[in-house]
Amino acid sequence: MFKAEIKSETLKGIVYVISTLVDEVKFSIRPDSVTLKAIDPAHVAMSEITVSSRAFLSFSADESEIGLDLDKVKSVLKLAGPGDMVFLEHDPDQGRLIFRIGNITRRMSLVDTASMSNPKIPEINTSADVTLKVDSLKKGISASESISDHISLEASPDGFRLACEGDTDMADLYIPKSDLDGLKCESKVVSKYPLDYFSNIVKVIPAGTIVTIKLDNDYPMELLFKLAEGTADVLYLLAPRIESE
Repeated sequence: MFKAEIKSETLKGIVYVISTLVDEVKFSIRPDSVTLKAIDPAHVAMSEITVSSRAFLSFSADESEIGLDLDKVKSVLKLAGPGDMVFLEHDPDQGRLIFRIGNITRRMSLVDTASMSNPKIPEINTSADVTLKVDSLKKGISASESISDHISLEASPDGFRLACEGDTDMADLYIPKSDLDGLKCESKVVSKYPLDYFSNIVKVIPAGTIVTIKLDNDYPMELLFKLAEGTADVLYLLAPRIESE
């Protein structure tokens, strides 16, 4: 059994984040939360979103799993305007999830979860934590996208740098420690990442959101932030780009 009511903007934010990696996802439902995990087909990035029952206006659930086609879900959410509520109800007998938005009802067939991956999120220990508003990252990415297919992130005790260098051009964003929301770094660390993956996730994070980037030298990056007024925790992992000598 699963019945819930949620703001359309909240559900859109969650769905858009996870859909940067996969087209189908498994919702692991518990009496107090919903968890979504995804890893992209190339195993370059993975994400875990834990949505507390507090993110919903109403929430009643037993432990269960449902698989959804995210393109279908996004098509339904396009019907919802700002401030609209989305009513969700699982119909296990018919194998469907029922969406109600205003006077519109959509019954969506579920996707079999048997073949879906259940990635284990690794424990990663990094030496640098950078906390800042996502708006700065969006600007740095906009300046970099036409230059190269990878981006360099650097943290030092003095600040944070996002840089991109191509054959002829380069872009550089530097934010001193005084302008960051937080910085924990004892020595300089730097790592390169595929720009398309980094850009895709940053673009769907709502403006004004505070994000924390965990870095180390040539090491996977952790990007952490909250959605739904702090009731949904997002962890995004991105593998580094290691260039051969």
